[in-house]
Amino acid sequence: MTLTELKYIVAVARERHFGRAADACFVSQPTLSVAIRKLEDELGVVLFERGGTEIGVTPIGLRVVDQAQRVLEEATNLKEIARQGHDPLAGPLRVGVIYTIGPYLLPRLVPAQIKVTPQMPLILQENYTTRLLELLRQGEIDCAIVALPIPDSGLSVQALYDEPFVVAVPRQHPWARLREISSKDLKNETMLLLGTGHCFRDQVLEVCPELSRFSASSEGIQRTFEGSSLETIRHMVAAGIGITVLPASSLSVQNQQSDLLAYVPFKKPIPDRRVVLVWRKSFPRPTAIQALISAIHQSRLPGVTYLNDEQATELQPA
Repeated sequence: MTLTELKYIVAVARERHFGRAADACFVSQPTLSVAIRKLEDELGVVLFERGGTEIGVTPIGLRVVDQAQRVLEEATNLKEIARQGHDPLAGPLRVGVIYTIGPYLLPRLVPAQIKVTPQMPLILQENYTTRLLELLRQGEIDCAIVALPIPDSGLSVQALYDEPFVVAVPRQHPWARLREISSKDLKNETMLLLGTGHCFRDQVLEVCPELSRFSASSEGIQRTFEGSSLETIRHMVAAGIGITVLPASSLSVQNQQSDLLAYVPFKKPIPDRRVVLVWRKSFPRPTAIQALISAIHQSRLPGVTYLNDEQATELQPA
């Protein structure tokens, strides 16, 4: 039994497909398949149900994969412990960030981090919240910047800042002259939303639950469009296709559509999201985590409310 074999079974359990798992592990499919079969023979159990378009995980396989994830995490920690013996801030920190935060925070965070801890380069990865939490548990990344809520995953969680939402409308839209907008009025407009899988989409649907009803019906196809990124949607709004809801930090991006758009605040209670940093409780470089938090606060994103030391005490996810 090797760590490589454990990495392979975790990848197959995640991807539910041998080909995609092999690609994720940067090996050929035959190499991965032979290694997994060898591990099954050694353990004397069948880990995966083969056949069909999707690979299933057997009940005993689920237990083995769960333990394999823990072993891989602890193996990663061995390297981190050794590095910490020299300097906890020396060496890269692998940071995940969700798609609706990355474009606005990272251009400010990276220069701030280089100023604070130049010996600790950031290895950055954008992805969905669920995928980042998987990578975190598997030891593929060290921490992640996401928005609440997150599932109870046994991770350490520290609040960073609260970010209000704003409504983006075409400059010629009647709402462009308003000082504020009620969230209830959104149901009467053509809304442009992120696609399924983005947590920000779910947060917007919480602001205006009527949109959930529209998107599940034929009428919703006419009333609700989906985009792949906030910047794509911003361009669509500038073209007059509809309106959207954006996080306040996205207004910091200067773009050629700025003279074609108007941003209108919500009436109170203003919808918002809380952005947090999550990491494994066993991560052996707490000093590196605190250095990253310091750099995030020095990034000074406009429009957000940074939390003071008392507000940003370590949280546990609900």
